[in-house]
Amino acid sequence: MAAHRKPRARSLGGNTARTAATLALAGAATTTVFDATGHAEPRPGAAQVKSQVDRLYREAEAATERYNGAREKADAAQHRLNALRDETARKQAGLDKARGALGSFAAAQYRDGAIAPSWQLALSSSPDRYLDGAAFAERAGDRRARQVARVRAQLREIEQLRGAARVEARSLRSRQTELARHKNTVTAKLAQARRLLERLTPTERAEVTDRATAAQARATRSGTSTGTGGRSAPVPAAPATPSPPRATAPGSRASTAVAYAYRKLGSPYVWGATGPNAFDCSGLIQAAYRSAGISLPRTTYAQINAGRRVSRSQLRPGDLVFFYSGISHVGIYVGNGRMIHAPNPSAPVRVAPIDQMPFAGATRVA
Repeated sequence: MAAHRKPRARSLGGNTARTAATLALAGAATTTVFDATGHAEPRPGAAQVKSQVDRLYREAEAATERYNGAREKADAAQHRLNALRDETARKQAGLDKARGALGSFAAAQYRDGAIAPSWQLALSSSPDRYLDGAAFAERAGDRRARQVARVRAQLREIEQLRGAARVEARSLRSRQTELARHKNTVTAKLAQARRLLERLTPTERAEVTDRATAAQARATRSGTSTGTGGRSAPVPAAPATPSPPRATAPGSRASTAVAYAYRKLGSPYVWGATGPNAFDCSGLIQAAYRSAGISLPRTTYAQINAGRRVSRSQLRPGDLVFFYSGISHVGIYVGNGRMIHAPNPSAPVRVAPIDQMPFAGATRVA
């Protein structure tokens, strides 16, 4: 009977149990490590970050130009609203004076024992009542009737001005909402670019910066050591090859604008800025030509239509050169295939070759 007994299951104990537990934990840890390794997001390299940051800067610059356009329209709306309010105040003062004259006449009529209905109407505090019943003014004498007619016209003008002011105020509020939206877009793009750069090591960040600096140095070595205003621009180490001669602007105004741009080399890029110490791309162009006595629009997509279009082969110093399909960037041509522009927040106003960005067109304004 004993030979037919089922053997009893042996429990894991001592070293055997510990060994099994160790193997189970090791397997779980290995699985965890493999899973973590498979799902971990790789840290982007310097080249990838530079590509992403450049894209964000381009998008931010396009939003900056939209912001500049909305701001220009908001400023114009505010100016029109102020003018309407000033005109309304002047008309109101004239109306008060005319009504005062009618009041003097009415007082005299009252002292004589009667006041005509037309004067009661003219002196009414309700313009609507006055306008509704103004036909009764015909009962007054001819001279007084003309005075009443003038008051009627002044009331109408004031109401029209107030209506126009209400429309302009709504337009201004709309522009301000648009401004806030574009501002949020710009700040979000720039913040995202900063976060990407912060993920790089100091060495990698320097590598990204050095690429832009090297491009500037190559352009600077092409003969941009001094501006026509006589102020020296920052120059890197002396080149091994001789510098070509500086191109001369065709006219005094173009020459003045180019000289201004040279004097601003090294100024920081600040979106929405028009100088004198910081600029965005279109702000630099506007300031340069303002110094030459020429008023240009605020935005790239308006500046390209501010003068006569010229081909790339016809470029002369002082011409405006535009880039990207959306006309979102502009520089001022200085000759020898180079321009001065305000690139983006990572770089100051500098000299650069015009072929470093997709060329979109050129305009001659002087």
